[in-house]
Amino acid sequence: MGSPVHRVSLGDTWSRQMHPDIESERHVQSFDVEQLTNILDGGAQNTALRRKVGTFLQGLETEATYDAATQEFVIHSPTLTATKWWPGDLGRSATHALVQAQLICSGARRGMHAFIVPIRSLQDHTPLPGITVGDIGPKMDFDQMDNGFLQLNHVRVPRENMLSRFAQVLPDGTYVKLGTAQSNYLPMVVVRVELLLGEILPLLQKACVIAMRYSVIRRQSQLQPSDQEAKVLDYQTQQQKLFPQLAISYAFHFLAVSLLEFFQRSYSAILNRDFSILPELHALSTGMKAMMSDFCTQGAEMCRRACGGHGYSKLSGLPSLVTKVSASCTYEGENTVLYLQVARFLVKNYLQTQMSPGSAPQRSLPPSVAYLAAPVLARCPAQRAADFLCPELYTTAWAHVAARLIKDSVHHLQTLTQSGADQHEAWNQTTVIHLQAAKAHCYYVTVKGFAEALEKLENEPAIQQVLKRLCDLHAIHGILTNSGDFLHDSFLSGAQVDMARTAYLDLLCLIRKDAILLTDAFDFTDQCLNSALGCYDGNVYERLFQWAQKSPTNTQVVGWNYKLRKKAENRQRTLPMRNI
Repeated sequence: MGSPVHRVSLGDTWSRQMHPDIESERHVQSFDVEQLTNILDGGAQNTALRRKVGTFLQGLETEATYDAATQEFVIHSPTLTATKWWPGDLGRSATHALVQAQLICSGARRGMHAFIVPIRSLQDHTPLPGITVGDIGPKMDFDQMDNGFLQLNHVRVPRENMLSRFAQVLPDGTYVKLGTAQSNYLPMVVVRVELLLGEILPLLQKACVIAMRYSVIRRQSQLQPSDQEAKVLDYQTQQQKLFPQLAISYAFHFLAVSLLEFFQRSYSAILNRDFSILPELHALSTGMKAMMSDFCTQGAEMCRRACGGHGYSKLSGLPSLVTKVSASCTYEGENTVLYLQVARFLVKNYLQTQMSPGSAPQRSLPPSVAYLAAPVLARCPAQRAADFLCPELYTTAWAHVAARLIKDSVHHLQTLTQSGADQHEAWNQTTVIHLQAAKAHCYYVTVKGFAEALEKLENEPAIQQVLKRLCDLHAIHGILTNSGDFLHDSFLSGAQVDMARTAYLDLLCLIRKDAILLTDAFDFTDQCLNSALGCYDGNVYERLFQWAQKSPTNTQVVGWNYKLRKKAENRQRTLPMRNI
């Protein structure tokens, strides 16, 4: 077993003394926590190293007009709405910006391209000519980040300042296209892939650690009249709040790792001008960013509420996590818009499956949507609750629902267009159905990705068994939460939903004994968590009291309210008497 010392706040006088309630959770370990941490990090060497050390892109209004006479691009914000808003470090820090702008050369618009634009002097840091830049002001959180605004008034940059791996402008203004239109979206794909593992997911993981640890320290009432007060985590309702969040944390981790590996494999092909993989890569990164930020936001809030009143205190660390993760629902793409981009990808591939064999050259579907061409299974074959613990069964169930919803969305779209509706209007009138289909597809991808990740853990049977319970819980929780979609066409019967619920409740009991160990494996230090409720040693109430004493209002000998009251009384004595 690995040493937990690196996780502990050694500055606390009690940090060497484990709270007995949390120590008992770690006393008998059914798997090697350090080994699971290594798996999450991608290897023991990575664990050691870690411990050591826009929405509608085509609608963006900023223009970059090429001037062949000077071989410069003229970058200009033609309207107030063309102002760049929100980029981090722009408010006070950045000296250069990577600006997405509509390229105009030889009198023609060539779509979005990226340009390196100097915005502040390297001598005195003042804005350069033509640059209006500043901070956007207070936000819900991230006050340490100087998010800013930027307006450009005919700012000239050299021709070489255009990023030109996939497109070039020659000195005479000739536009040379080296990639596809989708290749211009590649930087956003890269950012989204990095966001999943580096920014969004850790916020939910931290919330799970804090809530789970607090839930074994906090005791409330008795399960049996003769028992001592029970740990809150022993109550099924608390498990129902927290274990789905823990399960989806692991599901998202393995999916994000898989997506990162897919991107790394694809990147060499993209550099060799093979862009066939881009649509699927874009759809996967877009859908996963939307789903992960949605579920992480909901999950972090659930963890906060599961900690009762202390979860509302900033000393818990949870309010900060909730406000930080909620921002992810809008930065790097608003989630509804992202889901609808996934929906367009799904519609296009579904229509491909409906083409007659001789009408056009047939191409194979991307792996993530191969289920659209699979034989339709009309009914779920489950006969008992244990059948719902079969990955093949619940993966097939999610594929069935996703395929049906995609088919329904296409049917509604085609019905409107055949009745004479404009194609764009027909799309707008069916976006709610498309949104539902995209969300089902994304959930299917997480279930399938989690199940496939488990297959690679054959050499770690103890860890594989524990993680399979989380995979089962994630899949079944989604089925129960969206049971109407599974009952709609009688794929599941009411009796089968009851079976799924039985399997789900049994899983809560099984996961309970490993819950603390599964959160320990995330390997956050006390300093990183910054939570009085979530420290490794479990000494919650000692920290709450100590940290509360450090509040500035508790350092004053005489309270401010007392001083104000005395001042008011003295003032009242000096006022002349009035007849009333």
